[in-house]
Amino acid sequence: MTTYLRIVYHITAFSWYAFVVKSLAAKDGEELPPGIFVYGGPWKYLTFLNLLLQMVFFGLAAVNDFQPGKKSETVLNRCKDLLFSVFAFPVGMFVVLLFWMIFAYDRELVYPATIDAFFPPWINHSMHSFVLPILLGEVLVQPHVYPKTKHGLAALGVVGLAYLGWVIWVYVSVGIWVYPLLGLLSNAGLVGFFFFNMSVVTLLYLLGDKLNSCVWGKDKNKKMAKRK
Repeated sequence: MTTYLRIVYHITAFSWYAFVVKSLAAKDGEELPPGIFVYGGPWKYLTFLNLLLQMVFFGLAAVNDFQPGKKSETVLNRCKDLLFSVFAFPVGMFVVLLFWMIFAYDRELVYPATIDAFFPPWINHSMHSFVLPILLGEVLVQPHVYPKTKHGLAALGVVGLAYLGWVIWVYVSVGIWVYPLLGLLSNAGLVGFFFFNMSVVTLLYLLGDKLNSCVWGKDKNKKMAKRK
């Protein structure tokens, strides 16, 4: 029963994210508010990149569910665990947390009201709300093997720097910040904001590891005992 539940969950989550990504991609080319899809289209937004990340992860998870033999020993399974633990969980949770924090303070800094006429509420919540319960559901349906903390955080840091470089490149190229909030910060403020974000992502990575251990700790201990 647990196996079937996991398979259905992964296929459903993948299908949902594929539908959302397709719906957003269809908006590219429409007459949208100035600056939204200028230079890089939706690819400059962490929200959109996160949707792709979630879709790829659940796609890999679904394929892995149908692998014959001992799944824990396959390269695909290791890639799936790495993708979830280091990227999908912390980045997905970060997008939800930071978006709604800024939105509650002043939505114009992250999601201007003019966008509501182009993106219905269900798209907003699919990008910035539903990601959280889907990730928590994944924690419950399947255990994940986490890498050494220093290695996981190092990989996360590299990706964070890469995205920061992409955001700066967009600004240098067209003079538009990906998020209006960034335009209000000084150079020191931008540095501080980046380090704050990386601190939050780091805590979310550690939270994912802790949740995985709390839910599946006994199961992992049994497997380790058998190996010994």
